[in-house]
Amino acid sequence: MSTSRQRPLSLGNLRAFEAVARRLSFSDAADELHVTQSAVSRQIKSLEDELGSLLFSRGTRHVELNGAGSTLLRAVAPWLDRLDASVRQIRQARGRRAVHLSTFPSFASLWLIPQMEAFQRSHPDLDIRVSATDRIVDLDEPDLDVVLRYCSPRDVPPGSVRMFGEVITPVINPGLAEQIRAGHAPPLSTAADLAEYTLAEEDDNRPSSEFLSWRHWLESQGQPRLQPRRWLYLNFTYQQVQAALAGQGVALGRVALVAEQLERGDLIEPFGPSGRISSPFAYWLIVSPNSRDRDEVKQFCAWIETRAAQTRQAIGEAAAA
Repeated sequence: MSTSRQRPLSLGNLRAFEAVARRLSFSDAADELHVTQSAVSRQIKSLEDELGSLLFSRGTRHVELNGAGSTLLRAVAPWLDRLDASVRQIRQARGRRAVHLSTFPSFASLWLIPQMEAFQRSHPDLDIRVSATDRIVDLDEPDLDVVLRYCSPRDVPPGSVRMFGEVITPVINPGLAEQIRAGHAPPLSTAADLAEYTLAEEDDNRPSSEFLSWRHWLESQGQPRLQPRRWLYLNFTYQQVQAALAGQGVALGRVALVAEQLERGDLIEPFGPSGRISSPFAYWLIVSPNSRDRDEVKQFCAWIETRAAQTRQAIGEAAAA
C-alpha cells in the first residue's frame, strides 16, 4: 500500500466533500465555505487521490454521490457535527455561560419560549440556545445540556424528571363561541354536534398520535363513527392551535401547551372540563450526565421544574408522579 493512502485525510478536504455531498453542487459548496469553486474542485480531487477512488458522478449540470461517496458521507457527516459541537462547547466555556437544550418544535413554540422572558430577566448573564427538532437526540452529544421530551414512561432514561402529563380537550376561538351563543353558528354542546364543524387533526404516524387524534377523543365520548363537515390535516400541534385561534375549526388542544391561551380567553373549551381526556404520554426533563453539575444547568432546571408545577396545577394534576 502506498504511503499516501496511510496518511490521515485532510480536514479541509473532508469539509469540502461534506458540503458538496450535502448540496450536490460545487458552486453552492464554494459559496458556503467562502472559497472559489476551483478551490473546492482541487480539494475534492486531492481527497479522491488520497482515497484512490472517485466520490462523485459528475454530469454536465449535476453532481451525484457514487457508492464510495455515500459510504464516506455516512462516516464524515456525524463526525463533523460532533467536532463542531465540541468546538462550540470549548468556546462557550471561555466566554458567557450558556445552556443548550433540545425539544420538539411545538413544545418550544407553545410552552417554553413564551415563558423564557421571566428566566432571562432573573439570569441576564446566562444564554439559552434552543434546538427544536422532532428527532430524538442522543444525550451524549457534546454540547447538549438539557432535553425536554414527550414520550411514554417506558421510553425515558433513568433519572428523568416527569414534568406533567398529557390532557387534551376541544378548543375554539372566542369569536366562534360568540357566534354559537348568538345562534349564528350550529350548536356545540355535545360531541355529536361536531358533525357540523371542521376538525383540525394531527397528521403523523408517531405512537403518541393515537392518543392525540380526534378518533380517540370521539370514541371516548361515544361517537366512534362521527364524520365532521370536513377534516383539516396538519403536521404540528402549534399549527392546530393556530387554526383554532384563526377560527378555522375545532382543534384538540393539549392543555399543558395552551393553558395560558385558555386562561386569557384566547381559546375556549366548548365542552368545559367534561371534554378533557388524558393519555399515557407525559413531558419529561432530562439532563445530560456531563452537564448536571454545572451551576447554570441547575438554575435552568430549577426554573423549569417551577414552571412545570404551575402547569400541573393548570391541568389538574396535584403533583408530579
